[in-house]
Amino acid sequence: MKSSKGLAGLGGLVYSTESGRTCPQCRRAIAECNCAQSAIPEGDGIARVRRETKGRGGKTVTTVSGLCLKADDLKNLAKELKARCGCGGGIKDGVIEIQGDKSEFICDWLAGKGFKVKRAGG
Repeated sequence: MKSSKGLAGLGGLVYSTESGRTCPQCRRAIAECNCAQSAIPEGDGIARVRRETKGRGGKTVTTVSGLCLKADDLKNLAKELKARCGCGGGIKDGVIEIQGDKSEFICDWLAGKGFKVKRAGG
């Protein structure tokens, strides 16, 4: 049995003086790597729709989290959702935020699009 200490235990080359940090899978510089960009984000695939007011100056925001979508797909979904709700919003840390209490509408709309939806919180 081989020991997994040293450079071999790290999965190969992790740093190059020419390009800095490298991807252990494709051995390219992190800026040029396609492996990390194509990875699907964390989540269980169930859209959790939650109404929040805490830390927002009393304003109500509806959040959608838990979706296993790439960044571009999540951005497109948020854009379409904002247009359907007729209000503003954005994406923070992989969570879609929609201004106002639109939780019932969002649950119905996402279920119609084929997502598994759960109502979380209030």
